[in-house]
Amino acid sequence: MPTRSAKTSWHGTLTEGTGHVELTSSGAGAYDVSFPRRAADDAEGVTSPEELIAAAHSSCYAMQLSAVIAEAGGTPVGLDVTADVTLRPDPAGGFRISGIALRVRGQVEGLDADGFLAAAESAKLGCPVSKALTGTEITLDAALA
Repeated sequence: MPTRSAKTSWHGTLTEGTGHVELTSSGAGAYDVSFPRRAADDAEGVTSPEELIAAAHSSCYAMQLSAVIAEAGGTPVGLDVTADVTLRPDPAGGFRISGIALRVRGQVEGLDADGFLAAAESAKLGCPVSKALTGTEITLDAALA
């Protein structure tokens, strides 16, 4: 399996510095980052590690869920997945990701609501990004659309 890479160039202090993240494996994009925008409610067009984790988690989870649905005998017609990653102060100092809330609404043929929920829970456990984030509380809100 391949290794994927990104790189960040950072200039300045934490609170006054700025950075630029580049998705080097795919060349799919480059994004500005800054700690003040990371810690603010309004990102003002600047991304953060938490948003990038949310993107990774929602896409990985959607792929894993489509596989689990097929294994259960269903056909995924459409899956809408969001991941909300929360950054909070860490009692031990600094900051930490305090939780991730996954939300999925699915259009699926061949599975009822209970079957979809079972597949959704299984996908949460089997998703490689979920596995990488062990130690962070991940909640799931799953339902058929």
